[in-house]
Amino acid sequence: MKLQEKLQEYRGRGKAILATNFYNLETLEGILNAAREVKAPIILQLSKSSIDYIGLEMAVNMARSGLKEYNVEGWIHLDHGDSPELARRCLKAGFDSVMIDASEKSFDENVSITSEVVEAARKYGAHVEAELGYVAKLGQSQGNQVFTQPEDASGFVRMTGVDSLAVAIGSAHGFYKDPPNLQIDLLEKIRQATNATLVLHGGSGIPEEMLLKAVSHGITKINLATEIKDTYMRALRQQMEKTSEIDLRKVFPLAVTSVTELIKSKLLLLT
Repeated sequence: MKLQEKLQEYRGRGKAILATNFYNLETLEGILNAAREVKAPIILQLSKSSIDYIGLEMAVNMARSGLKEYNVEGWIHLDHGDSPELARRCLKAGFDSVMIDASEKSFDENVSITSEVVEAARKYGAHVEAELGYVAKLGQSQGNQVFTQPEDASGFVRMTGVDSLAVAIGSAHGFYKDPPNLQIDLLEKIRQATNATLVLHGGSGIPEEMLLKAVSHGITKINLATEIKDTYMRALRQQMEKTSEIDLRKVFPLAVTSVTELIKSKLLLLT
């Protein structure tokens, strides 16, 4: 099933799919272990920096072979693509989905850039996500955020034909300095204004009850990245403090279980 079809199915059921960034073989294995155990679909996300680190073809092959080996229903997605050129490279490499993030541009520029990517994705039958409003980046103040307006969301989706829309409703990338306060009333208005599936970026650190409330009011895809990196590195540091082992093949996998438990907890919450 194509991702856009799966997301619409989940939208109709009032459920959300977890979208997880992976950074190396071990984080990928931790994610897939969890999805297999819970028997849940999963979206495997790669940012530009992860693609640069792993290599585009190698990253796609890792993800695709991992989904097959673990017998998990899943899709490969470009997270925060910064140009139509990168989106095209990913589509050509076999991504099921791409995000084009032109949210820092003007509304008209965002429409133009997103429309270009939607057109490019059509021949691949791929899903396209865009962002409207502005979700604060890692290290930025939440005061930088510009909330998504329902009437803008409606017009944007109509003009671009985009499948999914990442909305700015009070979340932020990275960990929160202050408790997040998602604008659920605004989210509900956005849901009523458009048939596009809605995406919540900055899922790390949002309380469970708030996540569930967001899902019940229209969020169908929840992104998780920072918590995965943090969980893996904390576990790895703890293991390295306990051992003088120099064989990285024996040390690195010890942190996989921590990632698996994190992802399982999120999947069980959303299932």
